[in-house]
Amino acid sequence: MSNFWPYFWPAIALGFLSGLAAGLVGFRSKARRTPALAVGAFAALVLAGLWHGPLGGAERLRTHAERMAREALDYYEMPGVTAHLHRGPLTRHLVLSGKADDFQTSELQRLMSQVPGVSRATWSSNDAGIPLIAEGAGAALLGFLAGLFAAYLMDLRRRHNAQWSW
Repeated sequence: MSNFWPYFWPAIALGFLSGLAAGLVGFRSKARRTPALAVGAFAALVLAGLWHGPLGGAERLRTHAERMAREALDYYEMPGVTAHLHRGPLTRHLVLSGKADDFQTSELQRLMSQVPGVSRATWSSNDAGIPLIAEGAGAALLGFLAGLFAAYLMDLRRRHNAQWSW
């Protein structure tokens, strides 16, 4: 199972809802457009941050990915190797550590990169990658833009129907 649904989908949905609300308010008049869109984008980012931290989206992703990595290591009978997601800030970079020979290190790196929710796996924690909160904020902004587009289409329909006064 991909981690798109458990982590990124709520961030996209929250961004979509804030974009839809901001668009419905902002597209009514030009004077309110810029403040409404700015407040909507800010709300999308705040909601993505709330989903990431206090609502536990990042913790669920971390727990799921590390559990899947541990199960894979147990399946391949590698009890001396540990795997955890890079923290400070949390990323989807899986850091492996423990005893393994040259073949095992390269093969485990390849296999652990295929764990759902992991962007890549390495034996060093030097290059952390993109923080998960930044990925969540990007997903929320994409949802925000989709919500704006939906609000724009609704406003076009409202304007078109306004010409009829039967």
